[in-house]
Amino acid sequence: MDKQSAVVFRNVGQLYFPQTRVECHYSLSSDHQWSSSDWIGIFEMGWSSVKQYYTYTWALVPEGYTEGTSVDFCALFHASYLPRPSAVEYQFVYVDRMGEVRARSRPFTFCAPKPLDELETLKEEQDEEGEEELLLVIPRAELLQSRLEECLKKQADLQRALDAAKKEAENEKVDSKEARMDWECEREAMKAEITELRDNLRHDRELLKNMEGKHKDVKYNQENLNSELSKLMTEKAESLQQIKDLEDDIRVLTDREKEGNNELERLKERVRKMSSQMKHDEEKRKSLQVENEAAVAELRGLQDRVETSEHIAENLRRELRELGTRQGSTHAELHQARLQVAQLTLLLSEENLVLREERANWALEREANKHAAESEKKKLQDLSCEVQRKEEWLQEERTERETLEAELGEEKDYNKVLLRELQELKASLRKIQKEREEEQLNKQDLVSYIHQLEQRLETVPETRSNIAVSTCISSDSSSEDDIDESSICEDPPASDTQDEKRQDCDTRADERKELILKDHVNPVLR
Repeated sequence: MDKQSAVVFRNVGQLYFPQTRVECHYSLSSDHQWSSSDWIGIFEMGWSSVKQYYTYTWALVPEGYTEGTSVDFCALFHASYLPRPSAVEYQFVYVDRMGEVRARSRPFTFCAPKPLDELETLKEEQDEEGEEELLLVIPRAELLQSRLEECLKKQADLQRALDAAKKEAENEKVDSKEARMDWECEREAMKAEITELRDNLRHDRELLKNMEGKHKDVKYNQENLNSELSKLMTEKAESLQQIKDLEDDIRVLTDREKEGNNELERLKERVRKMSSQMKHDEEKRKSLQVENEAAVAELRGLQDRVETSEHIAENLRRELRELGTRQGSTHAELHQARLQVAQLTLLLSEENLVLREERANWALEREANKHAAESEKKKLQDLSCEVQRKEEWLQEERTERETLEAELGEEKDYNKVLLRELQELKASLRKIQKEREEEQLNKQDLVSYIHQLEQRLETVPETRSNIAVSTCISSDSSSEDDIDESSICEDPPASDTQDEKRQDCDTRADERKELILKDHVNPVLR
């Protein structure tokens, strides 16, 4: 077999019978570019040109064949176009459309079957109409040949199934390896992403703790402010109470001042009245200076009264001066109290303003902290959800990985089954080889038995021999008529010996009628 070519011949035997069709099995690799003009010829060993073929047939491929793929197929050579039995060696040659040789097979020969082989009687199944069974007499070699062909076909089918299973297993292994690599890459990426998410979550938790600490500080400051505010409110209430008390004192002092002014007006009125009375008395005294002693005494009494009145007036003036002094001090105290009230009111307004600003700042900071805390909380929830989703995805990946591992285990089991089947096939091949060796031994026994049959058959009537010959010929003709001769009968490239071949076919057909049995030959497997 040509191992260096893209075309390989398979199952080429050492011997072929020219009375039966010859099957040429070949394999096309993916490197071969098949064409409908490719052909396979039978060449005599030592040929030097592709025109020196003995016969040829077109190299066909199965339906649905795709270029660039490997395929196994079989070409058929009709019995009427095969060489005569001889010791000349031939070989199969695959020629492409360009006329280049792509493959050559091992040499083989065509030989005639030896007569008088042992016969086998077969019974046909009974028809539905109830007709009698028919007895067919065929050579044992033909029976063994048909069974061997069936075994070879089964072996080829099993080999194709095994190759397909191996290819499928390799493809599945490559796919599983690629899927595993993709899964590993995705797993590493997910690990990195989860690590990053965990770092972000840790950082966010630290920020949240810092925000909570700030919130606690703000709350503590708020409590301090509230306590200071309550103190200020208490002080304010005390200041207001003091202001009320001072206003009451001012009101009392004002009432006293009014009373002093009224008393002063009454004293002034008394002084005016007494002054007018003294003037009247002085005028009366002047007018009565000439009177009598009684009048003098009365005048003295009046003088005493005047002195007393003057003394009283002096006392009233002194009291009035004291009252004025007291009134001035009262006005000073009232002014000072008003100044204190104004200062307290100013301080209170400043404290209220500062308190309002602090309240506003605290409210703004509280809102900002509240929004920040809400956003951080929402972000933390989103991160928690994301981490949960990632964990769920990792769980799904773990499940898928376990499924893939289970599938890999099943694939390994399947490969073990295939290996076991391959071992069984090898065992069956060894068994077939052993059977072949046994058949070789049987062949030697048959050769010795043939000589005995020849001596026995010398007394057998000629008519019975003719019946057996006609039975074998009918079976051969019925099997050969089913062959499609369209591909064989086409004009070969550079064909110039068809007439001679047809004459040889007619001669060989006459000679075949004289044959009874076919020699059993096992093709040598590749």
